Amino acid sequence: MSHVATAARPARGTAPDAFARAEPAAPTRRLAGPLPQIDNAREVAPADAREMSRLFLVRLRELEEGTRDYQYARNTLIEMNISLVRFAARRFTARINAGIELDDVIQVGTIGLIKAIDRFDPDREVEFSTLALPYITGEIKRYFRDTTWAVHVPRRLQELRVELAKSQEALTEVLGRAPSAKEIAEHLELSEEDVIEGLVAANGYSSDSLDSVTGASERTAARCEGRPLSDTVGDVDPAMVLFEDFHTLAPLLRELDERERRILRMRFAQEMTQSEIGAELGISQMQVSRLLTRILAHLRSGMLEA
Repeated sequence: MSHVATAARPARGTAPDAFARAEPAAPTRRLAGPLPQIDNAREVAPADAREMSRLFLVRLRELEEGTRDYQYARNTLIEMNISLVRFAARRFTARINAGIELDDVIQVGTIGLIKAIDRFDPDREVEFSTLALPYITGEIKRYFRDTTWAVHVPRRLQELRVELAKSQEALTEVLGRAPSAKEIAEHLELSEEDVIEGLVAANGYSSDSLDSVTGASERTAARCEGRPLSDTVGDVDPAMVLFEDFHTLAPLLRELDERERRILRMRFAQEMTQSEIGAELGISQMQVSRLLTRILAHLRSGMLEA
């Protein structure tokens, strides 16, 4: 083949196997051998790119890896088929519009294209795009799975999130309300526990900065600024620690005799001094001190063992 047709890139949304016919061919320079020299591989029309790709893929298997001709053939194949990457990337428009850079997605998809080129076997008589698109799409999905989740969750839960979202949307239209976990489980033929686990894991898909402003879309009539998210997040409640201590201490106190409990009550509830406790019980201050030391040591060891 001594000429390569060049044309504008295909319109958005056009499938790779349904691209328009090429415009008149542009002249090319031949390499030593059957491969033509293509000056701008990205401008090769899709219809011609399919034909040229067959030629380059066959020739690539015959060339020695690492040679100049091998690198030319491989790089040209990548450039000629970059439209497949752009086509696959458009399937993820919603995620791209949500803040992911299109250039990053194209770069990741190109890795899948390269893998397809390296693993394509011309003897199988399969269209290159049939093999390439799954590789490209797989790399893009892996990119979203590994980089867009705010919290790392198992792969099965990441994939379940998509199914849950589709099921919730479908059931909401049918029921006229948000479906319950049980209804989603029946729809997906899963256990209710799996659905609940997936719904909880879905919360880890995105996160907000503690400095982000809440209520930005629901300003009051006075146009009050929303508060930072950090102002609405609860702090550690010290009473929770006390609750746990009291819960552990209660059965240990019940094991004490009446006089020991009375000594503790006078010392810590009534805040009496050891001398006052001794006078109340008819014992010395030294005896009160020894009793308190023994009682507290018993309670402390019991709490540590609990």
